[in-house]
Amino acid sequence: MPILNRAAESKLPTHHGNFSMYVYLENNSNKEHIALVAGDVTNKENVLVRIHSECITGDVFSSQRCDCGEQLHMSLRMIAQQEAGILLYLRQEGRGIGLINKIKSYALQETGIDTMTANKKLGFPADMRDYSPAISMLKDLQIQSIRLLTNNPEKINTFVNSEIPCVERVPVEALPNEHNHYYLKTKRDAAGHLLLQV
Repeated sequence: MPILNRAAESKLPTHHGNFSMYVYLENNSNKEHIALVAGDVTNKENVLVRIHSECITGDVFSSQRCDCGEQLHMSLRMIAQQEAGILLYLRQEGRGIGLINKIKSYALQETGIDTMTANKKLGFPADMRDYSPAISMLKDLQIQSIRLLTNNPEKINTFVNSEIPCVERVPVEALPNEHNHYYLKTKRDAAGHLLLQV
């Protein structure tokens, strides 16, 4: 499990509500991961948590090629509505291959192959993401147990035998569109994502 240090913190008012922002520095990679915290979650059980991997194209530019941006904002709304919860933003763009390679993968996908095959053609595993930093961040925030906002069984598996049990999966599913339907179908069929609307 990577060693993280809490490096900075501040209040962060957003369109969804008021959060506290904690920035963690991952020692071996210098990645800066983020925890957005709503309400008082210290030493609490069943905290609503979203683990979100960075997606510049979806999160910032509202790309319709994925469902990332929609999931991000749905999760923030759900956490704000409960007035307590955490969004963990992990800096692992493009399933861990980085932005340049992600855009190269996009170009390959335009020839008709799926996202996972495109990553492999570039010489990478289909998915290089590591969710273990989330456990370190939640331990630092003194969370006792979580309800996880996810459709991805790998995120749930991260908490098996961990010190922080995941007691419930909470779906966070965006409606497919003409640009991401094949992408979502690939996530469901090849990666086992729990998607009902594809």
